[in-house]
Amino acid sequence: MANNLLQSPHASAVPFSRPPTPGVHPLQVGFCGLGSMGYFMARNLATSFKSQLPPLIVYNRTVAKSQKLLTELGASAVKVVNTLDQLVTECDIVFTNLANDAVVTSVYNEFAKALAQSPPTKVKIFVEMSTIYPALAGDIDRLLSSYPHTHFVTSPIFGPPPGADKATLVIAMSGDYRSKKEVAFLLVPAVGRKVIDLGGNVEKAPTLKLIGNGMIMGMNELLAETLTLGEKSGIGQQTVYDLVKEIMPAPGLVAYGHKMVNDLFDGSIGFALDGGIKDANHIRRLSAELNCPMPAVDNAHRALIGARAMHQAQIVAGTQQWDVLDWSSLIASSRVGAGLNPFDSKKGTGVTRDDE
Repeated sequence: MANNLLQSPHASAVPFSRPPTPGVHPLQVGFCGLGSMGYFMARNLATSFKSQLPPLIVYNRTVAKSQKLLTELGASAVKVVNTLDQLVTECDIVFTNLANDAVVTSVYNEFAKALAQSPPTKVKIFVEMSTIYPALAGDIDRLLSSYPHTHFVTSPIFGPPPGADKATLVIAMSGDYRSKKEVAFLLVPAVGRKVIDLGGNVEKAPTLKLIGNGMIMGMNELLAETLTLGEKSGIGQQTVYDLVKEIMPAPGLVAYGHKMVNDLFDGSIGFALDGGIKDANHIRRLSAELNCPMPAVDNAHRALIGARAMHQAQIVAGTQQWDVLDWSSLIASSRVGAGLNPFDSKKGTGVTRDDE
């Protein structure tokens, strides 16, 4: 299958041996969910086939997104379907990247109905790439395993939309071993740069995803507090940001620091604030169930809620600059707590430190 499609990734990038060469009929791959991440992943996946696999079949609730991808790549690379039933029936491997647990549950229930109406006669693999609560992954696995030849793999991804665009995502993966082999060599290097294998328990990859997002969330909260203190002290947030780039130049710190310093809070081209709140709720639930406090995430959750409240007040007043906030806008809570403007850092600090 993938051995004819992709360059051989370095062994450290894909922790599996190559899957066997396919039979006479090439695999049909499908993708469900063309949001801010899914669109780029589907595009890169379709492009990687290079006419050696049938066109990628895509489904999106908003048909305009599917038509946009079709227009961009052409009918030789993309085929649009109008129902989830078509997607399930026609595809051997189906990738899903969806907004939240409720949507994931709804979509997989529809998948199950399609499988019940037309039971598979050969292997069919479903690959869930969203950020979901681990227990939901177990529920979906039990649901799908009741149908013959059907396997489920969890494969959440780490990285922002620009990373999806450039295929530099890191991919966590858990589930059936043979299925993971098939999936991994489709995704690397077409969609991401590395797979982290977490074994056969499908709940493990979503758990790592929440742990990773919690780390990023806590980092963003500390970054927001630090930049705000820099501004309030008269040092200036730009100077603090320059220091971050010198002594802690982690990609996430640099990218989100850039958004905060420059008030780049448009969530339509980033990671939406509501998605961050959803993830924070999942992480806090997981930490409570495991008796493992995460106060940094608690603080980030508070800041995200505060930023959303301020934004909604602006919407009511008709003064909002963005329809959707990026989650880096959590800095608004730190700013307001320090007496500063929430979303416009150019309106002054109110405090200037005199040089001695």
